[in-house]
Parts: sequence; structure tokens; C-alpha cells
Amino acid sequence: MPSNDARSLLPTVLPTAAAGVIAAVISGVVAGGKGALGAAVAALVVILFMGIGVLVLQRTAKQFPQLFQAMGLMLYTTQLLVLFIFVAVFKDTTLFHPKAFAVTLVAATVVWVAAQARAHMKAKILYVEPESSDSRQGEKAGSST
Repeated sequence: MPSNDARSLLPTVLPTAAAGVIAAVISGVVAGGKGALGAAVAALVVILFMGIGVLVLQRTAKQFPQLFQAMGLMLYTTQLLVLFIFVAVFKDTTLFHPKAFAVTLVAATVVWVAAQARAHMKAKILYVEPESSDSRQGEKAGSST
């Protein structure tokens, strides 16, 4: 993973994990141990899915830069659909509290997207590559007329 992507992943994961911890505490108070477990599982699912998505998107950007934007849109749409499928599959589970799971899943996803947008805005990524001094050596100084 390029260094700028590694730098933007940590400021994205940390707020999401913090939101997961807060949700686990609130769910633990409201719904007991199963609520806390549901919130923790939801936060972990969001961090794993979105983190894997970032890795896939960066690999695509490296190999097929012309597909980067389309792949990004497809990836986020797919991630949201899979997260909805997770909510539907686990809505009747007795392992953890399903409402705490669903609410934390949505909240952690929103926190992830907001943190990712903030990290991208704060990143100092060059969008124009500066010329190296070697490429300028072949140019003539002064006017060409």
C-alpha cells in the first residue's frame, strides 16, 4: 500500500473503533452483555469490510487507473449492500442483541465515511507531479527565436 494510503487508513480506523467502543458501552448499559457484544461485532465488521475495500481500491488504482472512479462507486455500493445483508441475516440471532448490532453497523459506517473524507481532505497528495531537474537540462535557456 502506498504511504499516503497507509497514512489515511489510521485516521479512519481510529474514529470508527472509538465509535464502536462508545456504542458497545451504550449498548451494554441499555441491552446488557448481548448488546455490548452486538455493538462490538458490528464495529469490527465495518472496520474489516471498509478496510478490505480500501485495499482493493488501491490495488485497482495501481493496476487499472482508468477504472478507479467506477471501481470506487461499485465498491462502496457493494459494501453497503453486504452490510444490509449482514443486518438481514443476523436480525433473529440470539448470539447478540440485533438492534444494537444494526444501529452500531450504521453508525460505524457513517463514522468511517466521514473520517475517510476528513483524512483525504487533510492529506497533502500531489495531483501534479513536479518536474525533476534532469528533465530540464535538455531545455534551452532564453527565447527560441
